[in-house]
Amino acid sequence: MGDAPNISEAGSPRIHRGWRLFLFFSSAVLLTGMVSMLFADLLWRTGWSASRTALLSLFVILFLLSAVGCMHGVYGFWIRVFGTRCRITALQDYRNRDISGVSTAIVFPIYNENAVRVFEGLRAVYESVARTGQLEGFDFFVLSDTTDMDKWVEEERCWQELAQDLDALGKIYYRRRLFNEERKSGNVRDFLNNWGRRYRYFICCDADSVMRGETLVDLVKLMETHPTVGLIQTVPALVNAESLFGRIQQFANRLYAPVFIAGLNYWALDLGNYWGHNAIIRTEPFMQFCDLPQLPGRKPFGGQILSHDFVEAALMLRENWKVWLAYDLEGSYEEAPQALIENAQRERRWCQGNMQHGLVLFAKGLRGVSRLHLLLGIFGYLAGPLWLAFLLVFNWIYWYQNYTGLSNLSVPAFNPYLANWSGTAHALLIFVICMVVIMLPKLLSLIDLARDRQRCQSFGGLGRATFGVLGETIFSTLHAPMLMLWHTRFVLTNLAGITVGWTAQKRDADGTSWLYAAQRHWGHTLIGVVWGWFMWVLDPTLFWWFTPVLAGMVLAVPLSVLTSRRSFGLGARSLGLFLTPEETRPPQEIVSLRSRMRIHDLTDDKTPRRQFTGLAEAVLDPYVNAIHVSLLREKQLNPSYAEQFARLGAGTDQVRDLGEKLLAEGPEKLNPAERMRVLADQKLMVQLHSQAWLRPEEKLAPWWKAMIREFSQRD
Repeated sequence: MGDAPNISEAGSPRIHRGWRLFLFFSSAVLLTGMVSMLFADLLWRTGWSASRTALLSLFVILFLLSAVGCMHGVYGFWIRVFGTRCRITALQDYRNRDISGVSTAIVFPIYNENAVRVFEGLRAVYESVARTGQLEGFDFFVLSDTTDMDKWVEEERCWQELAQDLDALGKIYYRRRLFNEERKSGNVRDFLNNWGRRYRYFICCDADSVMRGETLVDLVKLMETHPTVGLIQTVPALVNAESLFGRIQQFANRLYAPVFIAGLNYWALDLGNYWGHNAIIRTEPFMQFCDLPQLPGRKPFGGQILSHDFVEAALMLRENWKVWLAYDLEGSYEEAPQALIENAQRERRWCQGNMQHGLVLFAKGLRGVSRLHLLLGIFGYLAGPLWLAFLLVFNWIYWYQNYTGLSNLSVPAFNPYLANWSGTAHALLIFVICMVVIMLPKLLSLIDLARDRQRCQSFGGLGRATFGVLGETIFSTLHAPMLMLWHTRFVLTNLAGITVGWTAQKRDADGTSWLYAAQRHWGHTLIGVVWGWFMWVLDPTLFWWFTPVLAGMVLAVPLSVLTSRRSFGLGARSLGLFLTPEETRPPQEIVSLRSRMRIHDLTDDKTPRRQFTGLAEAVLDPYVNAIHVSLLREKQLNPSYAEQFARLGAGTDQVRDLGEKLLAEGPEKLNPAERMRVLADQKLMVQLHSQAWLRPEEKLAPWWKAMIREFSQRD
């Protein structure tokens, strides 16, 4: 597994990817072949049939996917124990690289997010970059696609307050698109078309991303050191989870990811992948080669590509730009959903995006490794329905045997070493092998943790980490059947032509109510009860073997509710369970973010806000109106937005009539699109501000009278 000494680029060792790919995937195929032969032998003993052929085929696919996952753990553990130079951070010394004069944009695309959290996260990143002394080379952009009128106004106010607080006008920019076409990829494309050529690189973040200043500087230095690299993806660590579900996911991410990602890097190397955020991208080739095509056919498979990141990496690689995974570069963070249902909603979007990749697989000119990345992403969601099909076919065979009275041992085992084994012992052997394949990476992750005393202490010690792995394994066992049913539903609805909408991701930890959980999980529970009854009637012994699968379905409602609770997450933390390094030894950026969000929680007015409060502030508050109008005026001076303003009808009699209707009848008399058209017209917003304060009360709607009285009473 050593690296070849040949030189390929500026002193970097040349990497023989072919051997690595062959060793990695042949190991998975060899293991799958051996265990599949054992399983085929078991089926042969009870008499072959068409249903057994289907069962064997499903087993081979499912076990191969598990074996690939296991090999990621095995090879990753080997790499971490014995080391390798095949990391972009180890190919050449980059730390002393001079990056003065290099321009980098850090972009935060957002969509109906918590504006306070977005800008406090940006504050933490900005201050961290400032501490490196390299702030001059970075500009920060919040790229809004928000469709909620109140959130739009709040974003503008938060931007202005942050820019003034940090004295960062001219360093922190805010832009909201008038039309949010092509979702996040279109948002980034719009930014690049207007500002991209000013920057050699851009770093794409998510709304909840936080990155350490040293990490951002290191990414720029790495790009400068390797001029043929087009993209470097970091591995974001999950942080700030409070619910039990969130903390379990966070723990698993921090403990298992180092081993798994090292294994992924072993075979991917400089033909890596892009996950859509917390990555640095070379601007010019991205603009030139990564314009996403529209897929043929109707939605959900045709049209706009939802999971754009995999495809953008593939397009970059097609043009011979390298894509690396900087898995050992710390200081990259993100947050995750805090409940099972919210996590499934995110999975729904990802499922459709990955299913679309079935059309991209056969695109002309893509590298074989890119097709492999796409294929693994597709099977990540097909595994659920394939597992369900496996269980149903097995149930059918078992029922049919009982119904016909066929013998369980019709012929001896083909394998001479199993000739004297009973069918039950033979099946148990296969089951044990499957469990070892699934559990081995977790065991190797614990061993890897024990090797590093300092890292081990950051997880609360080896004992607590071990109990955490046991708890996470129990939860995953119960969670897996729900994911199986969810993924099956997602795939079937896609095949039926049902597409997913674009909704903001819920990131807080309010907790799932019992009623909401019952509404979302009643199908899981019903399937578990009916299936369990069928198993019990068929064979009580078989029922007990199926208990882990059935329990996850039957207990779906309480599991979803209880794991969403913040109190249970805090209770686990007080016991020292599911600890992560960012909890026990939090970096300064995370400490700053948490403390400022806590201040907001303590000081913000908890009184429920009136509907259309953002609109009222944009019209009545002189400060907010000035911010809003100035941003609209600046955008109108940009020729690239002329067409969009024309589509909105800015400055036309129609929009002026809407403004008059807004004042005379109130905002509820306008539909959402009309209210947004009014809010996007800078001249009209100036007029509305003066008219709302100067117009006689009898010419204003009652809603405006109430809002004016409320604003007049403010300090």
